Parts: sequence; C-alpha cells; structure tokens
Amino acid sequence: MKFRSTLRSSPEVSLREAMLHGSAPDGGLYMPVEMPHLPADFRARLPNLTFPEIAREVGGLFMGAEIPLPMLTNIVAEAFNFPVPLVTLGERLHILELFHGPTLAFKDFGARFMARVMGYFVQESGKQLTVIVATSGDTGSAVAHAFLGVAGIRVVILYPAGRVSSAQEKQLTTLGQNITALEVSGSFDDCQRLAKQALVDPQLAVKLSITSANSINIGRLIPQIFYYFAAVSQLRSTESPVVFSVPSGNFGNLTGGLFAKRIGLGVGPLIAATNTNDVVPEFLRSGNMIPRASRHTLSNAMDVGNPSNFARIVDLYDNDLQAMRQDIWGCSFSDEETLRAMHDVEQRHQYVLDPHTAVGVLGLQSYAKQNQATKHGIVLATAHPAKFADTVLRAIGVRPEMPARLSEYLDRPKKSIPFPNRFAALQEFLLSTNT
Repeated sequence: MKFRSTLRSSPEVSLREAMLHGSAPDGGLYMPVEMPHLPADFRARLPNLTFPEIAREVGGLFMGAEIPLPMLTNIVAEAFNFPVPLVTLGERLHILELFHGPTLAFKDFGARFMARVMGYFVQESGKQLTVIVATSGDTGSAVAHAFLGVAGIRVVILYPAGRVSSAQEKQLTTLGQNITALEVSGSFDDCQRLAKQALVDPQLAVKLSITSANSINIGRLIPQIFYYFAAVSQLRSTESPVVFSVPSGNFGNLTGGLFAKRIGLGVGPLIAATNTNDVVPEFLRSGNMIPRASRHTLSNAMDVGNPSNFARIVDLYDNDLQAMRQDIWGCSFSDEETLRAMHDVEQRHQYVLDPHTAVGVLGLQSYAKQNQATKHGIVLATAHPAKFADTVLRAIGVRPEMPARLSEYLDRPKKSIPFPNRFAALQEFLLSTNT
C-alpha cells in the first residue's frame, strides 16, 4: 500500500512515512494511491465478527506488509478494549456510542490505534518523534492519554484559550510527563494553522522528526473506518438504505465513513451535520468553498471554519461536485435547535445527548423528512454528555452523572502554558525543548 499527496506534487510513500510525517512535503494530505476493496464474503461474515476482528481485517487492507499480522492483532486488541454499542431509540433512530474509551469521546479510537502504530514504528527507528496536535476539545485529551508514557514520543497540544469545556481542558492539561499543553490566544483554526506550519517548516525539519496526531494524519483516519462496519454488524438488518448522520467539524469522521463506503460498506448517503460553522454544507449547496473564521458554539469540538479533511473529500471524488452530492447530504443547526433536540430526545426516549450528538440527531431528522424511504438511521454519538454537563443542564434541567474516569481529573492542577498566536514563538519553543 502506497500513499500520495492530495496536491500530487510529492513522491508516493509508505504508511510508515505517511504517519511519521503527518502531511506531505507539498502541504497536501496523504491518500491511498489505490483504494483497497474488501473480499466479497466480508459483508456476510460481518455480523459474526468482534470489533477487534473488524479492525484487523479492515485495517490490514491499509497496513499491507508494514505491520505483521500478529503485531496488528495485538495493536487492535490493546487499542479497542472498550465496547462500541449500538443503542436503538426508535424504529428509524439508532445511536452508535463511541464514547466508552478512556477519555469518553470518539477520538479515543483514532488516538489509541495511532499511538500504538507510531510506537511500533519509532521503536524500530530509535529516534525521538515530536507529535503536534491542534484541538478544539476532544482530540487533545484523547491524544494525550493515548501517547502518555510512550517511549520515544513527545506530544505538544495546541488548544484555544477559553474555547474548550472545563472537563476537556483538565483532561488534556493535567497529565505532564511527555505531554505539553499550549493554551493559545486564538481560535481552533489558529491552532490548526500553527500545527500545519510546524509540519512543513524547513528549520524544524532539520532538527526534529515531527508529525501530527490530528486527522490530517492518515493514521488517525484509518481507525475511524472501523466503527462504521461495527454499526452495520449490530444492526443485523438487510433493509436499505442505511444512512449515517455524522456530527462534523474537521470532517475526519465523515471522511472515515466515505472510505468505508468506498471499500465496500453498502450504505446510503452520509449526512454531514454541522453547527453554524457550515462551510461544507454551504459548499454542497452552492459549489463554492469559502473558508471563514470559526464561530463559537455549544458544540465546540465542531467549531471549525476551514476543515482540513475537505481536501481529502474533494480528492476522493476527483473534484466532482455531483458525485459528492450523491454521497454527502449537508445540513447545519443553531445552538437553540441543538438545545431543543437534547430536550426532546430526553423527554421522548429518556436518553441524554451531548450537544455534538444532538446535531447528528437533527441531521438525521432533517434528512428523513425529505427522504421517506429511509429505514434505518445511525447517529454517531461522539462524546459522553458528562463532558458538557453545563450544556446538558441548560437543555434538560439535570446534570448528567459523571463517570469516575472523568471526575478524577477535575481536581487536578492545570499545567498548560499560555502561548501567543505566532508561529515564530512555536518554532522557538519546539527547538528549545527538544531533547
């Protein structure tokens, strides 16, 4: 398996090179040179496979011979040691709970898999690796926990000051060891821009081996394919079309679903459900992609005004807008609509949503109104509601019960470093702290 840049002006590379460099030298994102395909009998076997078995078989298509099968088996067993349940709320409404990992967010899937694969590659090379990651909330905590204590890897997290929840902030700023959190004066888009600059900066390249743990890294994206198959395996229904509603910000989650569809998961369109940061739904309507400064919302992990993975989506469809419209249905919702959906679902189903998953539910409802043939809709539940307790209280009048693995962080002292929104400062910091 070889990978190429979306900008197509860099050499093709192995998975190892793609993961350890994050983005291509030309600034593009890595994509498979050829999209693999699952064996013809996979769909029939799917209901009988465990999640690690799904991950091993699907992941193996992208790993090739670079990770021996026994090692891949160990990696998926260690990375995915938590449940991935599909909860049925109604005839057409199913919730895939992706928040049962250590940090209570779907980012645990990508981060834990990636940390183990990178750890394997770094162990072979014997060189220290710097992992830089920008976060609007859950990515930072998932990456911090996944890489904590991994030999040969240091992690630098950039997060926007005052724009993540208190629980998210404590999860990513209290660990120490090989994890450093920089509290950037700016938005997530500013953090993402700084991280992208660091990845392609020639001065840093001379001194550091540096990569990304954001979904711009193909290693984060591959494991996000797995749970689409796991959802369909639990549905145990041959009725079609099955549609997924995906709360979307940086669009790595949706891209994972599009990869799953391309390699053989037989499902209908994917719903790209956003908050008011709606540049992709607007693109699908108008054909014009116009990035803009992100807007702060209650679903803060989706506050992205210039989503990185849009480049992969355009590449996957060879810039064919009509083909994209066939597979992606875009919609966006306000904070007021989000709160109302959280309230309605709790009243109707006694089920508590976090604000991001609520946007996904709204997306499915909107799609179903216009597509009456929809039999099954699966909403990706991206975070535990306790991570957004204040918003849940505002929506339903009750605070959600807080799991012990979240509450234990709230009293820990914050160890972040206040940081300016300037690349020169980041460059100096990375070079001066490299050991």
